[in-house]
Amino acid sequence: MLQTLQNTNPFNTTMIAIRLVQPADIPHLVTLLNALFTLESDFVVDADKQTRGLKLLLETDTAGVWAAEELETLQVVGMCSVQTLISTAEGGRVGLLEDLIVATAFRQQGIATQLLAQVNQWAEERGLTRLQLLADKHNQLALDFYARKGWQVTQLINLKLKCL
Repeated sequence: MLQTLQNTNPFNTTMIAIRLVQPADIPHLVTLLNALFTLESDFVVDADKQTRGLKLLLETDTAGVWAAEELETLQVVGMCSVQTLISTAEGGRVGLLEDLIVATAFRQQGIATQLLAQVNQWAEERGLTRLQLLADKHNQLALDFYARKGWQVTQLINLKLKCL
């Protein structure tokens, strides 16, 4: 699945392709995750863990991971992942969106919007009834972006418990 987009800014002619991630992309994705986890205080940068997690996502048919690739240099400049869960509230499958990140130099070009569009298409094709995500409450740029895209704040809070 490949989608291309051209920046609408006449001074920037960057061409980007949105495509499914390949195993060879993992080192580039780990670099992007490093930037994301630096923004999110609940997560710690650990390249080995992020590599393992990405490999697991690529091995399952209940998840999708996309890369935004700059076509001139073939540099991966963004990524997004989603995985399915079963919701008793929805009575069916839902998607958990994770790890939407675009490299700083490539922001404000519609790349995150295109990654989200790909996730939405994937979710619709699989009959998912809802997408949900967790966002750092201090990352106002991300919260504003999601609000512009129609995401709604809920009354739920996230809790976690470390397992062995």
